[in-house]
Amino acid sequence: MTERRISESHGCEFKRRVRYERDADESPSIATATALAEFHGEDVAASSTRLYDYIDPDALDALFAETHSGTARAPGTVEFTVENVAVTVESDRVTVEPAD
Repeated sequence: MTERRISESHGCEFKRRVRYERDADESPSIATATALAEFHGEDVAASSTRLYDYIDPDALDALFAETHSGTARAPGTVEFTVENVAVTVESDRVTVEPAD
């Protein structure tokens, strides 16, 4: 159930932020699509934002996948913009907020 893994911050009326904590078995691309849909108040299956129009989902998943030897990769962050929204993907969470 995704509701317990999504937290929203409304610290300022104009600075809404969604933080999505992803499960270990959930791909970063699915977590990103879910966080973007939540930010826009949409269902992920009917979202008007298509992640593949902005970033290659397979490449995003590969950046956070285990190495070929089965070891974890060094921690990293991927940042990109979807229209006027900043998306930050980390190994365990996705943050979506208005771009500055």
